[in-house]
Amino acid sequence: MASLVSTVKKLRTGRVGKLVNLRLHEFESFKNKPNEEWFSELCFCILTANSKAETALQIQQTLGARGFCDACASDVKKCIRKAKHRFHNNKTRFIVGARAYLDIKEKIQAIVKERGEAEAREWLVKNIKGIGFKEASHFLRNVGFEGLAILDRHILNLMVENKLIDEKPKSLSKKTYLGIEKKFNALAKRAGMAPAELDLYMWYLKAGEVLK
Repeated sequence: MASLVSTVKKLRTGRVGKLVNLRLHEFESFKNKPNEEWFSELCFCILTANSKAETALQIQQTLGARGFCDACASDVKKCIRKAKHRFHNNKTRFIVGARAYLDIKEKIQAIVKERGEAEAREWLVKNIKGIGFKEASHFLRNVGFEGLAILDRHILNLMVENKLIDEKPKSLSKKTYLGIEKKFNALAKRAGMAPAELDLYMWYLKAGEVLK
């Protein structure tokens, strides 16, 4: 753990640190963006489930916020297939179904204000098909909330390599997710940064880039 903390702190002082700060600023700015931009980010996170973030980002850039909100299902599916993204049928169905919550910004901000980020995540998992704890945490981070862990394969692999967890779980039940998240958050505290910031550094260490 000590070597990982020192590595992350070293990254923080250089070029990668500047990229991470820029990304965090972009996330923070989401609090002033309209509902359709929040919905677009929700759809991006739906797309990332069991799939590559790079192609999900390509789809988001192609469809744009209005496309996620208004495009017919066949056009959404066509865009997903063209990007060679996985599970085009399910992802299309989840995105179109999520349109019942186009007012996602107001809903999430109200829940966070009243009950906190963890309750907002619970609401997302319960109400948005295609969203699990990882995707819900990812969405909340991308719209400016900093206290939740995004336990994707890169983060889990790095935690195994640094003996923070014994092995990469085959599946992430709620109990397993929250248990690993406690260890991740303890690491963030030791590094002196929010979980949202630590995630970007750890993701960089495995993927070699700073995405969202």
